Amino acid sequence: MPTLAEVAAEVTGPGGPLEIVVEEALGHRVQVYKTRMRSMRELMAQNAARADVTFVVQGDRRLTYGQHDRCARRTAHALAALGVGPGDRVAVISANNPEWLITFWACAILGAIVVPLNAWQKAEELQFAIDDSGSKIVVADRKRLDAIMPILDDLPTVEQVFLVGESDPGDIAVVRSFVELSGADDSDQDPGMPGGGIAEDDVVAILYTSGTTGRPKGATISHRQVIANLQNIMCLGIIQLMAGVASRGNEDGNQEAALLVVPLFHVTGCLSTMVVSYATGGKLVLMPAKRFDPDLAMQTIESERVTSIGGVPTIMWRIIESPNFDKYDLSSVKRASYGGAPAAAELVERIERAFPNLRKTLSTAYGLTETASVATALGGDDYFAHPTSCGRPAPTVELEIRDDFSCEVPRGEQGEIWLKGPTIMLRGYWNRPEVNAEVLVDGWFRTGDIAKQDDEGFVYIVDRAKDMIIRAGENIYCVEIENVLYDFPGVIDAAVVGVPHVQLGEEVKAVVHLKAGVHATADAIREHCRRHLADFKVPEYVEIRDEPLPRNPAGKVLKAALRGGETAFATSDDQAL
Repeated sequence: MPTLAEVAAEVTGPGGPLEIVVEEALGHRVQVYKTRMRSMRELMAQNAARADVTFVVQGDRRLTYGQHDRCARRTAHALAALGVGPGDRVAVISANNPEWLITFWACAILGAIVVPLNAWQKAEELQFAIDDSGSKIVVADRKRLDAIMPILDDLPTVEQVFLVGESDPGDIAVVRSFVELSGADDSDQDPGMPGGGIAEDDVVAILYTSGTTGRPKGATISHRQVIANLQNIMCLGIIQLMAGVASRGNEDGNQEAALLVVPLFHVTGCLSTMVVSYATGGKLVLMPAKRFDPDLAMQTIESERVTSIGGVPTIMWRIIESPNFDKYDLSSVKRASYGGAPAAAELVERIERAFPNLRKTLSTAYGLTETASVATALGGDDYFAHPTSCGRPAPTVELEIRDDFSCEVPRGEQGEIWLKGPTIMLRGYWNRPEVNAEVLVDGWFRTGDIAKQDDEGFVYIVDRAKDMIIRAGENIYCVEIENVLYDFPGVIDAAVVGVPHVQLGEEVKAVVHLKAGVHATADAIREHCRRHLADFKVPEYVEIRDEPLPRNPAGKVLKAALRGGETAFATSDDQAL
């Protein structure tokens, strides 16, 4: 049996089915697939042969590829009639639903830029992103519309808001029903693909990430990035199949079906799950828009014959630990993958015991919003042989470990991860030229993550240079919370750290130093944070001190000393994902 490296060389080498060559992209030489699609529009064009095949399911609602694509094309034409053209921005603030997908694909084929915003954020967080992106149109569900209603008059670029899920949006002039854009799901009306050319490096999406300066940054995602990430994932699958470390998929002949639990506004949910399902003719099964229920997830897996599950480690924990785990038929599950947060070694062992047929397909990945999802991947036997690694670089991704002087370090030594390739945001962050000058160097992206690489090429994350907590796959930048804490009356100093959590990966802890004579409770501080931040950023632990926080001679807070003994190994039922 050939090794993975030998198969990879055959598949991606000269004359191979996924031959990799070097070409120029925006002035930089990058590795690309010689044969590839050049825009998302080409992905939609291939769906004619599967028009009657189910694409998306959510509860009782089902859309075929034909129904979805007709809605997307009608929406694209309706947006164009409203003056939305190539490069214009359309913000989406919604829980997962078919309208989210329709808007995404409508923008992609129109040449507009979709701006998926975190549906858990509060009004002032959303206001910043809408203003920064200059979005002309907002698509929102009722819960998020209610959240932004108080600031609608303070959104000067927004011309129209479309409400998802209701035919009567009320008497607010600026708000209309989404049905006016897309038409009915069962309508045969199809205006065809909208006109206009789309270049490979045109931006298709702006995905906002929390910023170390306290303000989010919009990572620009191009058509090239989305398609390159898709091909990387497919290439990895082909290599594993040919090397005999993966099965041929659904051997009973039924349609592949992926259960999407993570939000679509994340690159994992959008680019590595939804787009992959769409491109391969799979069925995308959306969980209801409410708190994650492991029993409902298992019931859905059973009824929809789900073949692939994943997301973040938290999801796997919740499923495996359900007292009703043995009551459901989960035998259809052939693959499991997750990323976005560190996974405990115990979780890997539990998954293998609970799903013994997943050993060869269990996988994890490392990536960032800026890399359009997967930068490195680890799966199959390699996962169990190197359980603390995040894998090797994806096929077209170049990875180097560099020191503080930007020089590559020898294998085994620690340094910062630098990445280059067609999945990297070559255009940088939206409206952030000063940050782009720091993180983009000659086509390389400085991740800020500290790692080492062994002689076999496996990468091991050692630390995060960025001051960041990863809670259930959500990136939480400490400085953003610290800025809010400083606005609490009487706070002299504040620091935020992550403490271990067996299911969520990390939980948020705040340490505050109050002025003499000032008294405050942890609940009051949490409530203050809740008014300004998404709930997942609100500190679970608050330590109040009447003495200065520990600092080193340079004045930097010694955060390791603040973590203390707090952990959250006993998960409370009121912690939302």
